[in-house]
Amino acid sequence: MLTPFHYAFVQRGALELVLLSVGAGVLGTWIVLRGLAFYSHGVAAAAFPGLVLADGIGFAPQLGAFGAAVAFGFGVERLAHRRREGHDTLTALVLVGALALGVILASDVFHSQANIESLLFGSVLAVGDADLAVAGAVSAGVVVAAAAFGRRWLAVGFDAGSARALGIRGALTDAVLLLAIVVAVTSALAAVGTMLAGALYVVPAATTRLWIGRLRPWQAASVALAAAEGVVGLWLAVEVNVPPGAAIAVLAGGVFAVAAAARAVPRTALAAVTAGVLVAGCGAGGTNARPVVVATTTQIGDWTRAVAGDEVRVHQILQPNTDPHEYEPRPDDVLATAGAKLVLENGVGLDAWMAKVVSRAGGDPRVVDLSTVRTARRQDDPHWWHDPRNAEAAVRAIAAALGRVEPDRRATFARNAARYERRLRRLDATIARCFAQVPKAELKLVTSHDAFGYFAARYGITVIGAVIPSQTTEAQPSAGDVARLVALIEREHVKAIFPESSINSQLADEIARETGATASYHLYGDTLGPKGSSGATYLAMERANANAIIRGLTGGRRGCA
Repeated sequence: MLTPFHYAFVQRGALELVLLSVGAGVLGTWIVLRGLAFYSHGVAAAAFPGLVLADGIGFAPQLGAFGAAVAFGFGVERLAHRRREGHDTLTALVLVGALALGVILASDVFHSQANIESLLFGSVLAVGDADLAVAGAVSAGVVVAAAAFGRRWLAVGFDAGSARALGIRGALTDAVLLLAIVVAVTSALAAVGTMLAGALYVVPAATTRLWIGRLRPWQAASVALAAAEGVVGLWLAVEVNVPPGAAIAVLAGGVFAVAAAARAVPRTALAAVTAGVLVAGCGAGGTNARPVVVATTTQIGDWTRAVAGDEVRVHQILQPNTDPHEYEPRPDDVLATAGAKLVLENGVGLDAWMAKVVSRAGGDPRVVDLSTVRTARRQDDPHWWHDPRNAEAAVRAIAAALGRVEPDRRATFARNAARYERRLRRLDATIARCFAQVPKAELKLVTSHDAFGYFAARYGITVIGAVIPSQTTEAQPSAGDVARLVALIEREHVKAIFPESSINSQLADEIARETGATASYHLYGDTLGPKGSSGATYLAMERANANAIIRGLTGGRRGCA
C-alpha cells in the first residue's frame, strides 16, 4: 500500500505538499473568512502572462509569475480603494486583461515557445530542493504574518469603520494580507499549477469551516486536512497513474462534498466513504525482468518497438492523439524513467519537459536526443520525423543506443533496424512517386499548425499557411491571422485544408466553409493515431498522410495506395 513512498521523487513531492499545507491551511482560513477565494484564484491565473514573458526572454518563470501576480494583486487593491466595487468584481475585470495579455504574448510575441505547461498545471513529481526551500520559507512567513496581523485582518474584515476608529490602517492591513496571498499562491505553482491552486488554499479551509467555528482550531484543522489531501492525492495519483495536481483537486472537492453531506447524515457515512477512498488505490503491479527503455513520443516508441522486438520493455510517454506541447508528467512515466536504462528523446524543444523528469526520477539512464542525427534539417522545427530519411537515421541511432545498454543483443537490434530501414526507403520512394503524378501548381498545403515543413520540403509541396501560425499547438491565431489566411487561400486557389487528428478542427472547418475549400481529409501531425486507425504506426501514418493530401488536392480523383 505504501510502495509509492519508497521512491525519492514521491517522497520529495509529499514533503513539498506538507510544507505548502502549513501556509495554505493558515492563510486559507483568512481567504475564506475575508471572502477572497476568487481573488486567490485570480492571483494564480494572473501569473500566466508573467510565466510566458519570463521564459520567453530567458529568466526564471517563477520570478515572472510572482511579478505578474504582484502587479495583479495590488492593481486590484488600488482600484478597490478608489471605486465602490469589491475585490471580486475588480478581480474579474483585471483578470480578463491579464489572461488576454498572456494569450497575446504566447501567440503573437513568443509564438508559444515559452515552456509554461508545467507551471500552468503543476508537477509535484518534478519538484527539487529549491522548491522545497521556497515552500518551507513561504509557509514560515505566512505563519509569522498571521500571528502579527491576524487581529488586524479580523478587525478590518469585520468592520472597517470601527477598525479605523481604533487606529488600524485598513489599506496597510489589507496590503499585507494580499501580499501574503500573492507570495503563497505563486510559491505553489510548481506543485499544483495556476489552475489548481485553490485545491490547497481554499478548499481545505472551506471544508473544515463546515465543522469548526473557532479560529485557532480551524487553522490547525485546515493545515492537517491540506496536508492529508495532498499526500493521499499524491498516493492515489501514483496508484492509478493520473496527474497529481488533478488528483489532489478532485480529492479535495470530494472531501468537501462528503463533509457538507455529513452535516445531514450519520457520521458513519463519512467513515465509509473515507475507507472506500483508502482501499480504492490498493494493488500491486507486477515486475518485468526485461530492461526498460523510455521513448518520449509515439513515433519514437513505434521505431523502438520495431528495433527492439521483445528484448526490452518500451515505455512510451505520449499516447496517440495527445498533444506533446501540453504534457504533464504522470507517475508511471517517472517510475519508468527511474528504472530505465535508456531514454530516447525527440529534441528541438518538443519534449523539453523530459529533462526535468529524468533529473527528478533518481535513476541514471543514458539519454539520446534523436534530433541530433537527422540528415535533413530545418531550423527550430521539431517535426523532423515527417521526412523518412530522418526516420531512417533515427532508427540506426536507436539500434546503436540499444546495443550500448544491452551489448549481448546488439546483433538482434542491428538486424531489426536494417529490416525496418528497408521499409522506410520503400515508403519514401512510394510517396515520392505519388506526388510526382500531381501537377506542381496543385501542391499547395494548408494544415492545422506548422507541422509539415519537413514533409513538404521532401516531396516538393508548397506550404501556403496554417490555421495556427506556429510550430506548437499552444499558440492562438488572431483575427488578423485568420483573415490573412482566408485571403491567401482564395488568392492561391487552394482546394483543401487539412485538419490534424489531435487538434480541434472547428476553426479549420469554418475557414474551409468561408473559402469554399474542403476540410474532409485529416492528417496525423504530432502523434500517431490509436490502434486500429490508419495512422497507428509510423509507416501507416506517413502513407495515410500522403494519401489524404493527394485526395484532398485532386478532389478525390487520385490517391497514394
